[in-house]
Amino acid sequence: MQKINKLYPHVAAIFGFIIVSILYFYPVLQGKKIYQSDIVQYTGMAKELTDFRAQNKQETYWVNNAFGGMPTYQMGAKYPNDVIGAIDDIIRFLPRPADYLFLYFVSFYIMLLVLKIDPLKAFFGALTFGFSTYLIIILGVGHNAKAHAIAYMPLVVAGVLLVFKKQYWKGGLLTLLATALELNANHFQMTYYLLFLLLFVGVFYAYKFIKAKEYKELGKVALTFFVALIVALGVNATSLLATKEYAKFSTRSKSELKLDEIGKPKKDNSALSRSYITEYSYGIAESLNLIAPKLFGGGNNEKLGNNSSVYKYLESYGASPEEATFYTEGYGKTYWGNQPIVAAPAYIGAVVFFLFVLAMYHDKRKIKWVFFAGALFSLLLSWGKNFAILTDFFIDYVPMYDKFRAVSSIQVLLELCMPAMAVMGLYSFFTTHTEKQWDSLKKTALTCLGLLVILFFAKGMFDFSGPIDKQLQIMFSQMEDKSFAPDFLNALREDRRTMYTADLLRSGFFITLAIVSLWLFIKNKMAQTTTVIFIGLLMVLDLFFIDKNYVSSQDFKSAREVDMPFEATTADNQILQDTTHYRVFEVEESLSNPRASYFHKSISGYSAVKPKRMQELFDYQIKNNNRQVLNMLNVKYLIQTDDKGQPFAVQNPQANGNAWFVSELKHVNSADEEMQLLSKLDTKNTAITQNEVSEKVGLPSKFYKDSLATIKLVKYASNKLKYASNNSKDGFAVFSEVYYKDGWKATIDGKNVPILKVNYTLRGLQVPAGKHTIEFVFDPEVVKTGSTIALISSIIMFVLLFVALYLNFNKKKTVHA
Repeated sequence: MQKINKLYPHVAAIFGFIIVSILYFYPVLQGKKIYQSDIVQYTGMAKELTDFRAQNKQETYWVNNAFGGMPTYQMGAKYPNDVIGAIDDIIRFLPRPADYLFLYFVSFYIMLLVLKIDPLKAFFGALTFGFSTYLIIILGVGHNAKAHAIAYMPLVVAGVLLVFKKQYWKGGLLTLLATALELNANHFQMTYYLLFLLLFVGVFYAYKFIKAKEYKELGKVALTFFVALIVALGVNATSLLATKEYAKFSTRSKSELKLDEIGKPKKDNSALSRSYITEYSYGIAESLNLIAPKLFGGGNNEKLGNNSSVYKYLESYGASPEEATFYTEGYGKTYWGNQPIVAAPAYIGAVVFFLFVLAMYHDKRKIKWVFFAGALFSLLLSWGKNFAILTDFFIDYVPMYDKFRAVSSIQVLLELCMPAMAVMGLYSFFTTHTEKQWDSLKKTALTCLGLLVILFFAKGMFDFSGPIDKQLQIMFSQMEDKSFAPDFLNALREDRRTMYTADLLRSGFFITLAIVSLWLFIKNKMAQTTTVIFIGLLMVLDLFFIDKNYVSSQDFKSAREVDMPFEATTADNQILQDTTHYRVFEVEESLSNPRASYFHKSISGYSAVKPKRMQELFDYQIKNNNRQVLNMLNVKYLIQTDDKGQPFAVQNPQANGNAWFVSELKHVNSADEEMQLLSKLDTKNTAITQNEVSEKVGLPSKFYKDSLATIKLVKYASNKLKYASNNSKDGFAVFSEVYYKDGWKATIDGKNVPILKVNYTLRGLQVPAGKHTIEFVFDPEVVKTGSTIALISSIIMFVLLFVALYLNFNKKKTVHA
């Protein structure tokens, strides 16, 4: 009975997390869905995949509607024997995005319990972690995989801490399960960052074991982690192996090209360019947003009201209320930091910062230095190009660091570490004598309020100008009144200055309330439980009111609007009347356009891991208006816009079709030669291949091309293509399909034949004389192999779980006997 009573606080906490998650995203109770910009993009990309599932009741691992064709491994592919995915679905039983918020809460709560925090403080600590502004904003924009991975981070830390505390079975199983769930989230950048924090944890405890000469125990720890990691990797084998395979095909791998678009040697041939990796670098001074959210103007789309300086200036200029509101909301760009786009400031909370400082002064547990190191480490790396000496070192020498962009996102470690230390500080405050409490409170108050006072008087050091101002200057310089631009910008800077002051006062107000409540406790004028609840509410409400500025009920739409986010234009409907198989290119300055993929088989799309060769074709050829490349990709329609911005379709009568015979095969020595030849290639009659390919199969340079020869696509499916060919002599056929080394298998009349890479990104086959049936089938071995490993690993996982339960039951039985 006593043990059941101990469960009550935890059960209450879980129900509390469910209620808070649902209430924060209450429109889900009305059947609405949150409109997430990134998920809209994904919907366009995955349209062919979802349609295939619905029509065939099975999975395809290849689609042709995006980037000319690509595997579905990074589109939410469903794999056989995905037991860990099923477990994850059970845990995330709430409607989205409440499921991720709930996961934030529960995972962090468990970590705090492992850190010996009592349930009440752990409950408010978990809410504080979940309501960190960055964690909420990524739910608003649809970074679901990122949120998913971040949510399991504290759970992994909890398992690792238990193992180091010599609770091998309990900690090992929790580490196994949490790591498996973390990997299943499929956001390897977040998991990669987590490894840095685990490294700090490992060094801290390894030093303790070595210092105490507990080498045997250290060996047990290592063995436990090894088993947990192997099994966790195993249950995710299919996804991991498929991702590893696809990575070589994506923009995250190094290019074969040594020359840039203008033919000069590349200065940087890393997987991602240094400028691309560090494009989103957190400003050093901008880091103060952590304790006062709008010091640097908040996000890119802050709305200034009719009391703002911009509004008043527009009013004095003669603008109507409607015009003033339009300009205030559309051009009142208050963010003046250095990052290109910021949806919201990465605010962890003024009260959280206060308690974090309190932990520095008051908490005597050395584990706090692990979290402090993690927070500081992530902050320094988040500065990116603004702290180039450190960032360049990591890009050049730390394995895999150059595979990820947006270095500012490493602040997820800070988002975990600072709230953890804050709750540790709150917990330790109530476990010491009054004299020590008063001493720590005074030091913390002076540090936090002193910092805010310094920042208040330092505002004269800032001119409140940002990179966006130059764009506004150029835009407004076209107006007849040349004084409008400087006067408008002066008003905008005044609003930024006002926001700076107001947010310092706001943070000071919350910190003062926290100081007063702890002072009242010391003076025995407020009970401990009341004080904890009051400070807990301060932490949560501080973040809650900021979060609502960026993600609120207004972001929810009807389920239909979210599930069908794109509407067909006249141009789309015109193209869709053509029932043959072809590709479409919606002419833009980049390939990032999932709208076309929603309706058509497009050469564009939206993905952080785009197919590398298609991106390079665009950069080197399509941007330079090389129609021959569009022809070989079978782009039959182009969507352009008229003077009024309305889309219209243009048919390309020169498109090569689904397949064709060529008369000549040019052999080159390198990818650079291949790309250069494409600039002047007659793709209907000539193809290019590299010598290393042609020499393997002994390809000649000349082929007979019969004018009566035909090769037609007679049956289409995402993962299976069937052609009928008829040629009087042996020939060489080029197919307007993307070459992918692993998974695609070709047969001619049922006999396997090698698929050759031609024209940098297409498939080619030697076709013997006569009538033949040619088939391409995508049947990836990586899925079969991975699924087998996943099944075996899942069985091992459950066996370990049952063994642990059996040993625990026997232990209790022995104790009671």
